[in-house]
Amino acid sequence: MNLPVLPTISTFFIVLSAVLVAIGWALIKQRKINAHKKTMTAAAISALLFFIIYASRTIFIGNTAFGGPDDIKIYYTIFLIFHITLATTGAVFGLVTLYLGYKNNIKKHRKIGPITSVIWFFVAITGGAVYLLLYVFYHGGETTSVIKAIIGG
Repeated sequence: MNLPVLPTISTFFIVLSAVLVAIGWALIKQRKINAHKKTMTAAAISALLFFIIYASRTIFIGNTAFGGPDDIKIYYTIFLIFHITLATTGAVFGLVTLYLGYKNNIKKHRKIGPITSVIWFFVAITGGAVYLLLYVFYHGGETTSVIKAIIGG
């Protein structure tokens, strides 16, 4: 199996960010506030590294179209759009949650934090699934612009 380097690295970082969020959640349950803050910061950096690699690849190389069977392409496309929407929502929630935490607005941070975490777990799971569908279970299709990769063409 010959896996592409940049998508493999970026997927690693998004999954790592979710693992770190889970660890951070466990730490705050134990009232280890300093360790929670450091772990969540590391999770945010990991997510940012994912985004930098993904955006750079998209801009300079393009995106990989789905290379699996045509009869499941529509399901993949719907799943991908769901993932993109979830990831965008999760990123916005993540930024707000981090901001509230750093500003010590603990009441709002405690309210939104668990919601953000659950969204981010689904982002990582669906992102990992997209990676598996594009590069492991099927051979990736052509590398093309992001719009063509999503809707075909």
